Amino acid sequence: MKKFYRVLAYIKPYWGYAVLNVIFNLLTIVFSLFSMTLLVPFLNLLFSTEALVTVKPELSLNADSLIQLLNYYISKVIIEQGQMQALIYICIILIVAFFLRNLTRFFAMFYMANVRIGSVKDIRNAIYKKILILPLSFYNKHRKGDIISRVTTDVQEVEYSIMNYLEMIVRDPITILAYIAFMFSVSPQLTLFVLVLLPITGLLIGQIGKSLRKSSIIGQARMAGMMSTIEETISGLRIIKAFSAINYSDTRFKDQNNLFSRLMVSIYRRRDLSSPLSEFLSSFVIVIVLWFGGRLVLGDSPVIQAADFIVYIIVFSQIIPPAKTFAQGFYSIQKGIASAERIFEILDAEEVITEKPNAKAIKTFEKNIEYRDVQFSYDKEPVLKGINLNIEKGKLIALVGESGGGKSTMVDLLPRFYDVIDGQILIDGTDIRDYKIDDLRGLMGIVTQESILFNDSVFNNIAFGNTNATMEAVIEAAKVANAHEFIMRLENGYETYIGDRGMNLSGGQRQRLSIARAVLKNPPILILDEATSSLDTESERLVQDALAKVMSSRTSVVIAHRLSTIQHADEIIVIVQGEIAERGSHEELLESKGVYRRLYDLQTFS
Repeated sequence: MKKFYRVLAYIKPYWGYAVLNVIFNLLTIVFSLFSMTLLVPFLNLLFSTEALVTVKPELSLNADSLIQLLNYYISKVIIEQGQMQALIYICIILIVAFFLRNLTRFFAMFYMANVRIGSVKDIRNAIYKKILILPLSFYNKHRKGDIISRVTTDVQEVEYSIMNYLEMIVRDPITILAYIAFMFSVSPQLTLFVLVLLPITGLLIGQIGKSLRKSSIIGQARMAGMMSTIEETISGLRIIKAFSAINYSDTRFKDQNNLFSRLMVSIYRRRDLSSPLSEFLSSFVIVIVLWFGGRLVLGDSPVIQAADFIVYIIVFSQIIPPAKTFAQGFYSIQKGIASAERIFEILDAEEVITEKPNAKAIKTFEKNIEYRDVQFSYDKEPVLKGINLNIEKGKLIALVGESGGGKSTMVDLLPRFYDVIDGQILIDGTDIRDYKIDDLRGLMGIVTQESILFNDSVFNNIAFGNTNATMEAVIEAAKVANAHEFIMRLENGYETYIGDRGMNLSGGQRQRLSIARAVLKNPPILILDEATSSLDTESERLVQDALAKVMSSRTSVVIAHRLSTIQHADEIIVIVQGEIAERGSHEELLESKGVYRRLYDLQTFS
């Protein structure tokens, strides 16, 4: 139940609405008791089945006293104004009581809406913020579809299964306790007998609830698998069609869907068992109460009067609906807790990249970047081994080598997408782990091989993260990136929406928007990770021209497979299997006839 209490913790900001909900629920219970329990004695007096009460009884805090007091007042009306007038008064009182009961019920639900929707909103906000904070290594180990499923399906299940029954958790126990208190005032002996029977039904319901929770966890995991398959299918639809894998993909999804459907049938059958099971058990208890209570009424020395027993049965029957709802809610909450566990797995995930409490601010880059004996590995296999590199301010450093050698990992360590396992990376002589993370990343502009764009306007993609960007500044950045001309040819210029991941644009256009975004940020350090490797010759020329403008006044670290694009670099670092194999200028490396010369000859020959 710890997960359940954690979900309830999100209600704290809305405690005022919760209090109002409790107050109106209490009023609902009061009007319910009034409207239901007083009907029988009123009618008994009206049709002369009991003697009229002519002496006003003393008021005390018990049901019998309250009923006698009301009997006195209705008797007074009958004596003074007649039975017909009393009947009108009784009807008016009951109508008012039922109206107030339903009015207070509406206000209880009215304020509960703020609690329910607000707390679920905060859960969504918390999980989304956590997704933004978690390191990239977390997403290397979890499927994207599974994470999407937790943010959408699981949160929705928590809203439906827990928040939907949240009011029930407060209202129904209070209702049951109030009715039981009234029943005690009428007949303690009969009520004690009832309280012995009720726990037996609770135990039966609890056993089914436990199995439902276990099945729900498996069901949510299978739903996440299906979400992953759908996400991968949409992303890889071109390949699926190209390799005639439509039937294969369709069969794989159907197998997953069949497994999920069979499990959900089992879950729904168990959940749906709660209503008939609780109803049968309730009917069984009522029959036993009728038998036991009837003996108390019909015995030689009646313990309870017939009219009181009728009232007792009416009130006891009203315990059944909240008890039934509580039973159904119990099953539903068990299912919701299964989803909550999956949500809290993300919220409790370790934030490997953390900021020190007394982290330093850094707004400018003054001297150099230094890799000092840097070691790194994703799992057990080392990716970087003893990297030592000094990058002076204003220099252009190129990283080359075969795929998988560790080049991208080197640049990913600089903005702290990952942290070194051993050694240090220093900026201006200070370990980057001592700086504020936002300040550190604020020094850097990053352009990757895959242009990361969003389904938004051109303007918002270039100004991404910069809420103060003006149209003039965005246009100037686009001009530097050789993007202004093609943007102006778009249907709505800078207000044109570019589609999911910018799919309405060509590869070169997407890349130039990425460069414009980096230009607008105006960072002192520029990181280019194979920014032109996937472009055609014409697009590459335009992008290279844009990059040359951008890099002219900045410290740049460039990863490149096409060696022709980095011949002008101040220093070229050749990375082989996580180690620096060679370093020097283009001419020096060619003369040494090592790894770089071999790579250059292969590209020149091809």
